[in-house]
Amino acid sequence: MAKAQKETPLNKQYNQIKAKYPGALLLFRVGDFYETFGEDAIRTSKILGIVLTRRNNGGSHEELAGFPHHSLDNYLPKLVRAGERVAICDQLEDPAAAKGIVKRGVTELVTPGVSFNDNVLDIRKNNYLAAVHVGTDDLYGVAFLDISTGEFMTSQGNAAYIDKVLQGFSPAEVLFCKKHKQEFHQLFGGKYHTFQLEDWCFGYDYGYEQLITHFQTTTLKGFGIETLPMGVIAAGVLLHYLRETEHKDVAHIGRITRLEEEKYVWLDRFTVRNLELVHPQQEGGVPLIQVLDQTVTPMGARLLRKWVVLPLKEKLPIEERLNTVSHFLENEELHESVMQYLKQIGDLERLISKVAVRRINPRELVQLKKSLKQIGPVKELLSGLIQKEEDRSAAQDDKRKVTDPAIEILRKYADQLNPCSFLMDKIENELREDAPVLSNQGRMIKSGVDAELDELHAISYEGKDFLLKLQNREIERTGIGSLKIAYNKVFGYYLEVTHAHQNKVPADWIRKQTLVNAERYITPELKEYEEKILNAEDKIAAIEFRIYNEIILIAAEYVSTIQQNAFIVSTLDVLSSFATIARKNNYVRPVISEGKELDIKDGRHPVIEQQLPLGESYVPNDLYLDDATQQIIIITGPNMAGKSALLRQTALIVLMAQMGCYVPAKAACIGLVDKVFTRVGASDNLSRGESTFMVEMTETASILNNLSDRSLVLMDEIGRGTSTYDGVSIAWAIAEYLHNQTDCRPKTLFATHYHELNQLTEDFPRIKNFNVAVKEVDNKVIFLRKLKPGGSAHSFGIHVAQIAGMPQRIVVRASEIMQHLEKDHVAHEHKKRVKEIPKNNFQLSIFEPADPRLEELKEKLALVDVNTLSPIEALLKLNEFQKIVKK
Repeated sequence: MAKAQKETPLNKQYNQIKAKYPGALLLFRVGDFYETFGEDAIRTSKILGIVLTRRNNGGSHEELAGFPHHSLDNYLPKLVRAGERVAICDQLEDPAAAKGIVKRGVTELVTPGVSFNDNVLDIRKNNYLAAVHVGTDDLYGVAFLDISTGEFMTSQGNAAYIDKVLQGFSPAEVLFCKKHKQEFHQLFGGKYHTFQLEDWCFGYDYGYEQLITHFQTTTLKGFGIETLPMGVIAAGVLLHYLRETEHKDVAHIGRITRLEEEKYVWLDRFTVRNLELVHPQQEGGVPLIQVLDQTVTPMGARLLRKWVVLPLKEKLPIEERLNTVSHFLENEELHESVMQYLKQIGDLERLISKVAVRRINPRELVQLKKSLKQIGPVKELLSGLIQKEEDRSAAQDDKRKVTDPAIEILRKYADQLNPCSFLMDKIENELREDAPVLSNQGRMIKSGVDAELDELHAISYEGKDFLLKLQNREIERTGIGSLKIAYNKVFGYYLEVTHAHQNKVPADWIRKQTLVNAERYITPELKEYEEKILNAEDKIAAIEFRIYNEIILIAAEYVSTIQQNAFIVSTLDVLSSFATIARKNNYVRPVISEGKELDIKDGRHPVIEQQLPLGESYVPNDLYLDDATQQIIIITGPNMAGKSALLRQTALIVLMAQMGCYVPAKAACIGLVDKVFTRVGASDNLSRGESTFMVEMTETASILNNLSDRSLVLMDEIGRGTSTYDGVSIAWAIAEYLHNQTDCRPKTLFATHYHELNQLTEDFPRIKNFNVAVKEVDNKVIFLRKLKPGGSAHSFGIHVAQIAGMPQRIVVRASEIMQHLEKDHVAHEHKKRVKEIPKNNFQLSIFEPADPRLEELKEKLALVDVNTLSPIEALLKLNEFQKIVKK
């Protein structure tokens, strides 16, 4: 409603509310509809595909678009997924009892990152709201909050780290300071729904106060974030935003955890993308998580996503996970029993969060009870297993203790599970199994809970029986066979008679309404029972609502306990999923080592092997890397031979092992890796003015600037985006650099078409050549996909072009040209040039480009015959050389 219109009381109310939520779509409740006006209406109609209308208001036109209030759950998700912030303005009082205009107010501001709506949320993914604080000296703060589960985390670090965690957690919405708009978009923009806040929200004192007030503490030391000033600011911004969006009941956010960079393997955003951990790069592709996810609970699915992007780099917690997976594999009956119970557990995390914010409906409370019913049996199952193991140990040797390390872990899980028996019994005894979705219309509470309620139920049911008897009696009395008793909100109960039977209507009936085909009547007796029934139903609804709220208040006392149950259940679910895929896909337990070797026997690609056509099997490969003898492997071979797959499978096997998962191999010894870097495939970023080659060099630079002694580096076709000599030079220099680092020796796989790089093994002891084998039969290439020692001298690119369907004339012509280029003297000259590449005698000088002035000076000096120069000619030459140097 525009300000230029005639200001009615309703217009004024709308404008006042709208002014408080600039940029948000305002759904304004008018009667049974949510209406939008003006620009809001235009945007709403486009997103929802609903009719846009116009009305004349004081000589001006105004756009309107609306939908029935009961359709909110259908339309709201579409608006939020389109990136809109939606302010829901409801009527705060009964219109029938209101004096003047109905009081209205925004009851919730729903944004992409702040929602409890099941139709907005993905049950198998967290819905994170993030805040980024741009600090100083390349130090940034970041915080993540999922209001639907209560999970709250914060951290700080440089721009690359913030970029990495943002990509890993994929927030639905990111908040940042308006003052740093340009810097934010330059570093992180273009990938997220964002919202800007004023800079006063990003103060340390303000953020600290927000956090200690919320958690009711005097310091943040107990949460381990006291020393993270940038992280504290970001976390405080999130709590501020919740209050601004009318989300004030947030008791389920019971703690904040530190996202500790040092605990997890570093995966930069290029690596997460290139390895397709959670999202495929191509439409229709399959990410790793799709293969790993055999979870049966929503909490388990969400936890798995976190484990996939945050693999561990400490041996003890990895071994704990692997021990549990081993135990499930060795005890299949136990594994199946646990799975059966877990399958019956709903979304405990989100259900108990809805309890905390008073948004749970009766049907969901029944689901909460059904989920809690499974906690006790799981606890008993794990406890019974422990007891059996102890009894077995005692029978063998009184002094012998339980030796299976998984038993202690399962004991811990069993101890931490709480069946919440009182709450479960409370819901079981008081709430009906068929409880409705709405909590204000009765039909929720069982008989025997409240004496007054039981009495009112009897009146209500008897009254309805009376109405049926009255209807049958009047039919007999009047002979009107089509007579019926019905009800509406305006007239209450009435008798309806068609015009065909008007002559049979008794004189004591009172006409109330005339319709096209019928007449409606009332009688004193009918009105008496109507009052009795309606009064009973109103009282029933009030009493049931009171009892229902009492159940919710009791449930709210169990928030932290049920959140703990949800965490244990999700952990068991993920480890159970790992056992399921290990059994199904023939995975093996990796040996986790503190050393620096990487030794994989018969390794396979976990995703590709599941996508092969029926009857085909994946060709496994051995691979060994360490920091002493075989630090860098140069892998040559033709396109389509499997070089890229080999690189990716190596990284995926390492990451799966450090998640605590079994791996696709015959055997694997994994020396703990702290960083994984990949540079795979070609892509560009034209929107930011970056070509394919620029992107390639940017990603490569990121790798070389962040290396560590335990890094795993995967490089595929470095230098292919430029000319051959440029490319070979860059690839050669990078391989030398990786080998000659004095402070670290990153394990590296280097796949390339540049066969010139095979020469590196002659000068660098830790660089080895391998090739992916092919076989030539009758001028055709068969890809064996087997890695073997030694370099390859051919790329077979023309054969690949032929397989791809290139016109035969082009294939034949290309073969002719290649044969000409590969004549003996050309090939000999090329090999000679490669062997004569100058040695790198100065550390790091490979990244200093040759000065063209010095090259020119060198050439001119070589042409000067000093013995024939006169003094004046010598001075002129010297002047010429000076000019070259001073260019």
